[in-house]
Amino acid sequence: MSSAVQTEQARVRVRAHRRRQSKNWSLFLLFAGPNILLILAFIYYPLFSNMYYSTLDWRLGSSSATQIGLENYAAFFTSDSGLEVWRVTAIFTAGAVLGSMILGLLIALVLNKKIPGKTAARTAVFSPYVLSGVGVAMVWNFIFDPTRGGLSHILGFFGVSSPEWYLNEDWSLFMVIIVYVWKNLGYCAVVFLAGLQSIPKDLIEAATIDRAGPIRRFVSVTLPLLTPTVFFLLVTNILFSMTNAFDILRTMTPTGHGTNTIIFEIYLQSFGAYQRAGYSAAIAVVLFFTLFFITAVQLRFVERKVHYS
Repeated sequence: MSSAVQTEQARVRVRAHRRRQSKNWSLFLLFAGPNILLILAFIYYPLFSNMYYSTLDWRLGSSSATQIGLENYAAFFTSDSGLEVWRVTAIFTAGAVLGSMILGLLIALVLNKKIPGKTAARTAVFSPYVLSGVGVAMVWNFIFDPTRGGLSHILGFFGVSSPEWYLNEDWSLFMVIIVYVWKNLGYCAVVFLAGLQSIPKDLIEAATIDRAGPIRRFVSVTLPLLTPTVFFLLVTNILFSMTNAFDILRTMTPTGHGTNTIIFEIYLQSFGAYQRAGYSAAIAVVLFFTLFFITAVQLRFVERKVHYS
């Protein structure tokens, strides 16, 4: 075969390869292009815009703004109010995550047994998770009412006076943790239940034959095999508690009296009495990088303790 023919065949193959690539890219842009545009428009553009706003001294609604660099960040990390936000966020996150996961695991262990009415019980446990946070908070507002609430009547029956849930900052924080845990433990229970049902029964039976008691079986067999589920819930619950609790916090404590977690502080600073939009944007950026750092640490170090079967 002459070199001219070989050269022509090579050119044909190159053109065919380019046509295939062009077709593949066209199909990719056709199907993925709209999603990419939506992600750029509603995620990355607001993210970078917010980073720019965080460098401004800007009041919400004002037509003018002053460039101040990193002063908003410095003010947040050095002010007493900023330190208080970190303290409240840490307490709320720890209480919400641990409470939801521990109670969810206990409920899942019960629902995993052969008991009558367990299907209805599973539905009842999970149903608060799908309810509106505002609706849940309004109901619990009535329950926690110190004078006419259901809880005050129950405590009065035992001769105990109701705490000032809305006036005392510590009780306010404890109150919203209780409500958040009640609403979200069904999610943890269902995920834990799925993890329990995925554990091979022959391992449990083998441990039973070896005369291992219920606690020993749980510690040595069940819990190690649940570590992927625990890791998943730990990551998601930390993210949810720091970002998705706003509706409960806003409805039960509108002014953030002792419950100003970082997500609530963003709202209070921008849309509350201060209207410090630039300062609020700086807190939002801090929240973004905090969540990014926490998730990266969990993926880097905590996942090492996970036993994948």
